[in-house]
Amino acid sequence: MKRDHAIKPPADFFGPHGVMRRRLSRPTLTRAMRDWVNSDGLIWLHLLKTVTAGLLALGMAMLLDLPQPRIAMTTVFVLMQPFSGMVLAKSFYRILGTAVGTMAALVLGGLFVQQPELYMLGMIVWVSACIAAAVRYRHFRWYGFVLAGYTAALIGIPNVMAPQGLFVAALTRAAEVAVGILCSSAVSALLLPRRSSLALRRTLEIRYANFTAFAVDVLARGLKRNQFERRFADFVDEIAGFEATRTFVAFEDSAMRSRGAHLARLNSEFMDACARLHALHQLLKRLRASHAALILAAIGPCFDELGALLEVHRGAGADVSRVVEDLGLFRANLPRRIRETRRPLEAASAEALSDFDTAAELLYRFVGEWVNYSETYASLWRRAESQQQSVRRGQNPQKAHRMNKPESRTNHFVLLFTFLRSAVVIGIAGSFWIATDWPSGGLAVIGATLVCALTSAAPSATRMAIQMAVGAVFATLTGYVFICYVYPGIDGFPLLCTVLAPVLALGAFIATRRGAAGYGIGFSVFFCLLAGPDNVGSYVPDLLINNGIALTASMLLAGLVFAVVFPADMRWLVERILGDLRARAISACKDRLPGLNRRFQSSTHDLTSQLRMLLTHRSRRRRDALRWMLATIEIGHAVIDLRNEATRADYAEVLQPHWRGGLERVCDELARLFEHPGPHALESALVAVRSATWLAQDILQAVHADRGRRHDLQRILSCLHFIRSALLDKDAPFNPR
Repeated sequence: MKRDHAIKPPADFFGPHGVMRRRLSRPTLTRAMRDWVNSDGLIWLHLLKTVTAGLLALGMAMLLDLPQPRIAMTTVFVLMQPFSGMVLAKSFYRILGTAVGTMAALVLGGLFVQQPELYMLGMIVWVSACIAAAVRYRHFRWYGFVLAGYTAALIGIPNVMAPQGLFVAALTRAAEVAVGILCSSAVSALLLPRRSSLALRRTLEIRYANFTAFAVDVLARGLKRNQFERRFADFVDEIAGFEATRTFVAFEDSAMRSRGAHLARLNSEFMDACARLHALHQLLKRLRASHAALILAAIGPCFDELGALLEVHRGAGADVSRVVEDLGLFRANLPRRIRETRRPLEAASAEALSDFDTAAELLYRFVGEWVNYSETYASLWRRAESQQQSVRRGQNPQKAHRMNKPESRTNHFVLLFTFLRSAVVIGIAGSFWIATDWPSGGLAVIGATLVCALTSAAPSATRMAIQMAVGAVFATLTGYVFICYVYPGIDGFPLLCTVLAPVLALGAFIATRRGAAGYGIGFSVFFCLLAGPDNVGSYVPDLLINNGIALTASMLLAGLVFAVVFPADMRWLVERILGDLRARAISACKDRLPGLNRRFQSSTHDLTSQLRMLLTHRSRRRRDALRWMLATIEIGHAVIDLRNEATRADYAEVLQPHWRGGLERVCDELARLFEHPGPHALESALVAVRSATWLAQDILQAVHADRGRRHDLQRILSCLHFIRSALLDKDAPFNPR
């Protein structure tokens, strides 16, 4: 039987002892190293900086002979962030929060000397109010309010029955926190700093590329409804979180502070582009559902050409200046192409012509918004051009920043809900402490305060509290090992750092894992609080276990209250926020026009982001909330366009005396529909839109010879037709079908 001959590898494929080796070129190694540095390497850098800052804070606090150096180390683990700008921002607000909390502890201690019941009541009100304010003022301001409440409890509760030591405790605690802030800021800024401005630039580049890909998919008409909703919702989350990113970048880079107005305008124009693309997608979906093959075949080549143009520039390294140039040329030629395409359709039905005109108008508006966004994005990193662009638009930087600053709205019932939830958890822990005189009861109250504060901005407060409880259990067990077996054998600070570093790095690493951050936070923070070394060591294992039980019990108590008594997705609470969301459409119909589009867009996206945090993933209520958001953006944006176009067409009222009343009736009926959704309100809105459409068609006949006025009326008719198609959409949340 004949044997096959194997192919021999080249001679240099073997090592000196005949062992095969793979030849790696220098570019391959360089690329692999770059990929590692930009992924896992960043995690290891964060761990190195966190552990270094924690041990440095511990050493400085010991050197200064502060009574509890572990508080300084705990501060580092609460503060440390991947980017230096984030650490500086959190440090700034932490200093303010610590100062206010210290003053509150002194005031409450002076008012309720040796009156634990009244003192505890005052502390509950103060801490709960601070946590509610943190929910109202989000991002890094959230941290300042949280610290104002938590610091007051941390200082005042251990000294409630010993007021003579309250002032000294406040000073030493402030000093320990200040050491932690100083060390975390210094290490983050000096040891291989990661600049937030570079990360922001990369984030904006990725967002631009992702949105380009999203637009290509929409224009290709290949996205299903759930795919579109999911990807659009991701952009909503990015819009809502952009203001926080811009804030901490301003703390790090003075040049970025000067570009604050430019960044705000960039986000505002991105919201406009998203809204236009959504409207375009909705119209294409309805045209396909109504089998409007004639219209799709007529307008399709324009969509295909735009999609092909964007496809060429798809990717993270696109030349945005070239995109602006190509889109500008496409936009300049679009009206002529639309006129040529429309002539053969003039014999079609009025409904088909309205569909074509609306699709063409939406396409033209989307390209315009995309050009504006691309121009702003391209000039973002060129300061002189950025200032020239602001001047061309007639805005000084300060005024532009105020005009484009996003609006954030938090329902008053959400604030009341947060206040009551925190008050119940802290009140139960405090009442049990006072009733039983439990030695570790004060620490249980501090733990309850901490978990209420840290979970106030978490998407799932219950899961976060349970994860922190598990982290506290492992922190107690690890602390027991250190107190009984490790610390007694330590001689000198270098050896202490050597044994602490792996444990601290483990907690920091777990805290970076998505979905498991609560375990890492609970382990790191509570290990430092329970078993962190002090200048005067205390090797009392039973006290450690008792304190660990107190912290774990407070976390479990919070998780139970969050899940059973105050679940975040309570129907009445969600309905309140949905009511605020629908009220944005009412404001689009009723509020004054100057700046209305910006206010409408930013507040709508902010409320949607709040709803997405409250509702669980892949739930029916989450999908319903998202559809209300899409309907609100769709109709609200169209109404604003309608009102703007009607204001410019000031001659319409002269030609048709009932025009102004018909337009006001449209706005009134749409506002009534969003205020009280139902079949009757929907029918009234459709009747009002139909009546206004007939009036606009009468005016169009009167001004048909005037090209400029004819185009004005055609844009108004496109807005009305789009609103009507949105009201008739079978997927709309207010449509009973």
